[in-house]
Amino acid sequence: MANILGIVTGKINKVQALKAIDVFYNEPKFHQIVTPNPEIILSAQNDEELFYILNHTDLSLADGFGLKIAAFLSRQKIHRFTGADLLPYLLEEANKNQRRILIINRVDGLSSNDDIKNYLSKNYPKINTLLISSPIRNSASPDESAKIRDFAPNLAINLFGSPAQEKYIHNLKNISTHINIGVGLGGAFDFLTNKIKRAPVFLRYLGLEWFWRLLMQPTQRRKRARRIWRAIAVFMYEFIRWQYILPHRYRANVAILMFKENNQGREIFILKRQDEKNHWQLPQGGLDGENIIKGGSRELEEESGSHSFTIRAVYKNLYKYKFQNEAGTYNKLDTQRHAGYKGQKQSLLIVQFQGSDDEFHLNYWDHQAWRWVKEESFIDTLHPIRQKAGKIYLKKLRNLKIPA
Repeated sequence: MANILGIVTGKINKVQALKAIDVFYNEPKFHQIVTPNPEIILSAQNDEELFYILNHTDLSLADGFGLKIAAFLSRQKIHRFTGADLLPYLLEEANKNQRRILIINRVDGLSSNDDIKNYLSKNYPKINTLLISSPIRNSASPDESAKIRDFAPNLAINLFGSPAQEKYIHNLKNISTHINIGVGLGGAFDFLTNKIKRAPVFLRYLGLEWFWRLLMQPTQRRKRARRIWRAIAVFMYEFIRWQYILPHRYRANVAILMFKENNQGREIFILKRQDEKNHWQLPQGGLDGENIIKGGSRELEEESGSHSFTIRAVYKNLYKYKFQNEAGTYNKLDTQRHAGYKGQKQSLLIVQFQGSDDEFHLNYWDHQAWRWVKEESFIDTLHPIRQKAGKIYLKKLRNLKIPA
């Protein structure tokens, strides 16, 4: 497997992948398959939900020749298995075992519902199919959800394209308990319905399928050229930067200390990290070129859901740490070096909460819980790796003169 811009993919080859799919059908739970390519991995750098989903699936199949190049440059091993190659196997297996398939097609898709129905009835007549034509969205509508529950599919295929297809599939696990496998396959059906002629095998082997698509779709050459530029030039620039430059730099980061005053004294807002036991910390995030107030306010709003706070103080670069010295997530292969940096130099934004607790709404990909802790219990409640910075930030709060 290879870690490309923080996304782990290509762990197993085609034979192993097909065996894994057979196992998924025999396990009474939902399994998501993703097929990340350079464009999808680039999008995940600015989409935390997509980043989370790509690294928390049951099977990640590398799609895109650019990933092979990136793996080679970083001396990693990767197996490539495209979505277009996966779809025929899924249909053949479903036909053999008379499975129930849910297909969510985009309303403006190149292949219409009738195109897909005609292809399936002619080539895979034993498949029982529910075809839903839908505008691109991140989750099923109430009407779609009802249809899906009634149909009780074994396999769900979304054709929206990324990132909506990955998010829609991820959310299906909360709708039907019958789904064994869910996967987003973009325009893979377009090859089967002959809407697009696929590149010859030798061009695919050489990684030149993009060139073939450019020739075969003259009316969309400008759009296709932009995608090719992003998948090749932009992706390789970002990968080289991530692999060779950022590991020598510290990322600008901000921690947000939000407090409130009440009859019991002062309390501080903390969050519990997703996928880590008892890892409590302050809200925090990268500044990404923004100033401390703007970046910190944005991070707090994204991580807590609240907008009801007043800025009380700003402190620049109070604490610096290396990722390699951190315990937990930073040392796990599935998320290590997400931003690629050596570590973080952390500023502090102190804000006073002036709203109601029912405003709080957490993103599942970031945190699993929130709480208020009394000022005197703040340090002991934090995860041990957060306590050194927490002491610095608490001292700043205690020295702060708060307006009456």
